[in-house]
Amino acid sequence: MKKLWFVPAILIMMLAMYELYQHNPWMQSKQPSNNEKQPETLTTVFSLRPSLSFKNGETIEDNIHTRTVRETLGIELQYLWTAPDSTFSTQLKLHLLNKREMPDIIPVRTDVIHQLIDSGQFIAVDDLFEQYASPIWKKAMDENPSVWYPYERNGKHYAIPILDYDFNSDPVMWIRKDWLDNVGLSPPTTLAELEQVLDAFTHQDPDRNGKNDTYGLAVSLGNSTSTWMADISWVFGMYGCLPDQWNFYADKEQLEFGSIQQSAKQGLTKLREWREAGYFPNEALWQDEESAARLFSQEKAGIVIGPHWMRFWPLNVLTEQNPQATFIAVPLPKGPDGRLYHRASLTRNGAILINKNNANPQTFFRYMNYLYETQGIGKGEFRYGLARDYDYTVVDGKSSRDRSLIPGGYVDVSAYTLTYDGARIPSQWATMVDETEKNVLGQLFSSRLLNEYQGPPTPTMLEKGDQLKQTEHETFLQIIYGKKSIDYFDHFVEYWKTNGGDQITKEVNDWYRTVHGLGK
Repeated sequence: MKKLWFVPAILIMMLAMYELYQHNPWMQSKQPSNNEKQPETLTTVFSLRPSLSFKNGETIEDNIHTRTVRETLGIELQYLWTAPDSTFSTQLKLHLLNKREMPDIIPVRTDVIHQLIDSGQFIAVDDLFEQYASPIWKKAMDENPSVWYPYERNGKHYAIPILDYDFNSDPVMWIRKDWLDNVGLSPPTTLAELEQVLDAFTHQDPDRNGKNDTYGLAVSLGNSTSTWMADISWVFGMYGCLPDQWNFYADKEQLEFGSIQQSAKQGLTKLREWREAGYFPNEALWQDEESAARLFSQEKAGIVIGPHWMRFWPLNVLTEQNPQATFIAVPLPKGPDGRLYHRASLTRNGAILINKNNANPQTFFRYMNYLYETQGIGKGEFRYGLARDYDYTVVDGKSSRDRSLIPGGYVDVSAYTLTYDGARIPSQWATMVDETEKNVLGQLFSSRLLNEYQGPPTPTMLEKGDQLKQTEHETFLQIIYGKKSIDYFDHFVEYWKTNGGDQITKEVNDWYRTVHGLGK
């Protein structure tokens, strides 16, 4: 009897699989090319970040990832051009202005994406994502549907969000433990304790080299007072606001811009005091995030604020150059009245646009589905990384992420992917964080403050937003560096409100009411 039932059961299963394949386009999109001699070409452009590194003579055009994609999926990644991260957005703007050829897909992490969307050269992605994205990718995207908000135009979405781990850029305080020991202090938990440490790190020769050549804090003011590394926005957070973001204020029953609150004036006053005391260098005025963080790695500053992963880059340079140096991650200190707010990570880090003239967008979805079904969920050989002897290795038959054991050194292969970071599922953040930093993030959870405005640029933002942002940045720097009085802040607030800020506030709250309803 068993044999009589066996063949029909197999036939039923085969028919079921055939029907599943026929009616699930994402399954068709994941099938590799049968013609290895003629792979499908997917054209793109790429931003070369300073942290990008290679080994074995590889390049972004030819590396372990591009070869794996070609051999496994039958997809040839072709880069029309690449540019340093600092000029990538400018290059895109020039290509738009000069009406040059656009690639099949463009991964973008800056606000230039809105100009690209509004150019009309890129397709709405809703139907494509629904048809071709794998269930794993869709489930990851559904963890926080707000990631789609910035890319919506007239009810349709014109870019696919690049997902990031939750908490991935939430700030912690990185501090030199050996310097603390040298000056006889403990990690600061309050503003008063922090200022004691800053003074000691600046004036008490914490590295014991007999020179007056150190600062308490590494600060980046070159781009903004709220940024992802060498951040200073938490100083404002000790007084109740965060600059350059929108948050709900119960007394006003609406979203308000943090940079114009009176509590921001207190934050500027404190930063001015620290500058006058020499706690951070004059060069912070123009330093970007990586330049400022380098002060910590080069043993010129004892504290830097940034993400939990800074231990691996760029702070790893410190212990490579000085194996005796020690540093730890601790929570941000609380303000004078016990308050603390810090910027909360978004679970997106840019988005990908698909060219209207892309004849075969399924190729891109095959690529992304492959990433999510392998590296994204840590399946099989991808549990530890994307490529053996690049981002993990095998020792005595056991896989290891120990970077010191990787032949020829560690290389971040996920940085070669079209998303710049591989396939990330926001809720899997805990698997990527060391226990020590996980504990620190847990202690800071209640002080997270998310930017409540996640919509596309409003009409007045497009018209006047850049000028207002530039004026804010210049005003804050002038106050911090003593070029303007503290009370000049009030003049800035009035200027901001009357030169488009009040209208932007109305537009932001109109969007907020539509999406969320008023009152939280």
